[in-house]
Amino acid sequence: MSPANTTAPSEPLIRNISDTARWIAFHRAEETDRPDALFRDPYARKLAGQRGEDIARQMAGPGGDWSQPLRTYLFDRAILSAIQAGADTVLNLAAGFDTRPYRMPLPKSFQWIEVDLPDLLAEKEEALRAEEPACRVERVRLDLSDVSGRQALFARVCASARSVLIVSEGLLAYLPAAEVVSLARDLATPQSFRTWVLDMMSPGLLKLLTKAWAGRFDKSGSRLQFAPVEGPGFFEPLGWKPAEVRGLLKAAAQARRLPFLLRIVALLPEPSGKQGDRPWGGVCVFNRSV
Repeated sequence: MSPANTTAPSEPLIRNISDTARWIAFHRAEETDRPDALFRDPYARKLAGQRGEDIARQMAGPGGDWSQPLRTYLFDRAILSAIQAGADTVLNLAAGFDTRPYRMPLPKSFQWIEVDLPDLLAEKEEALRAEEPACRVERVRLDLSDVSGRQALFARVCASARSVLIVSEGLLAYLPAAEVVSLARDLATPQSFRTWVLDMMSPGLLKLLTKAWAGRFDKSGSRLQFAPVEGPGFFEPLGWKPAEVRGLLKAAAQARRLPFLLRIVALLPEPSGKQGDRPWGGVCVFNRSV
């Protein structure tokens, strides 16, 4: 499989979860091309290929395509902040076509562990074969629904790291709540797993996106589904306490990426506590509380 593959007229737009990695990579490529780019990813366009562009063009979200680059930017900031605070290892769950170990200023001795499906990581490895990462990179071929497999991985990582930052960009939205609960508890078990940065949405945003993207995920074996009414508080009984919550809309307004009408909406205060019908998406940093 090549990152440059195209969308045949007879096949679904999103064939499998790996196609979402191409989609997000194309948004990183577009951000990179901007003169005022919030980050630059020189590898994104190659990884996205024509298929990533095709998906992005047909999956333009309500109000424009500002949210994906802002999500990546907020993750970048949270990761660098955690490293400055002492994290010595990143455990990147469902890493997809993320290129942070190649594009970010990371210490050479830093350990970055990517976990994802075998075929996707093999494709990524081939595409980046000639590139040199900034730090030590390990790729683990694992389906995260394999509970015993992931628990064994977490135990191994814990044994070799002092302070682990968990990164799960674009993962939880595709999981049922029961699987999120199970994963969160497994991540709270290893003593060196200190911080977790993730993205999440409100039920209102889930409803909006489900309507806008109706049928797009039908053949992929996945769908958007995790949007807890508790908001970030969902994770508190599971061993994770919110340390920072950044709404994408306000972050996009500060970066001057919003159309006029959404700039007005961004003036509203951030929702707190339980989430409802108001569309909200954000990036959250949690600290271990157990």
